[in-house]
Amino acid sequence: MDTSRRSSVTSFAVVAAPVLMALYGGIRLLEGSREPGPGWLVGHGLMLLGLLLFGPVLAALGRGRGAVGRAAAGVAFAGLAASLGQIGIDLYVGAVAVDKADQQRLFDVVQSRPGVLPAFYSVGPMLFYVGLLALLVIAATGAGRVLRWWSPVLMLAGTVLTAADLAFIPVAAGCYLVALAPLGGFGAARPVAA
Repeated sequence: MDTSRRSSVTSFAVVAAPVLMALYGGIRLLEGSREPGPGWLVGHGLMLLGLLLFGPVLAALGRGRGAVGRAAAGVAFAGLAASLGQIGIDLYVGAVAVDKADQQRLFDVVQSRPGVLPAFYSVGPMLFYVGLLALLVIAATGAGRVLRWWSPVLMLAGTVLTAADLAFIPVAAGCYLVALAPLGGFGAARPVAA
């Protein structure tokens, strides 16, 4: 992929990924969206698309950042894969469950399998946020930095808010959007003077 096309994809993903995440978070707040039905499927479908769009963001953040950047990107991509697995499970359960009780039964069946909870619901997805934070710190420090000091701070704040209560997902998504905006050419997209 040539540089201008890669830049266009990154610019789109920097905006679309957090916006889709915010839409998912907003839908989650609606009555009936936490049980099988259209709210569950639409919300989780939007989150799936949002997560997929974090792929180009991670690639752009890791590009040209040396071994440490590649390692951080690897951690973030592993966490992204786990998060995609979680959303895939959630979509499947929401699509086949007939009611809230059946949904819980199906989750119990899937999550009781050895390794599923840590791989897809706790440790695995956490790697996405750890890797993304490391990439933002790398991109905001040293020579050739393209992000400001507040980018990793905003990302961390959004992640902590979401960890405290999933109702804050739209706020966290706004933090991610502002934190990543310079990477997409919105604001200070050029290297920042040291």
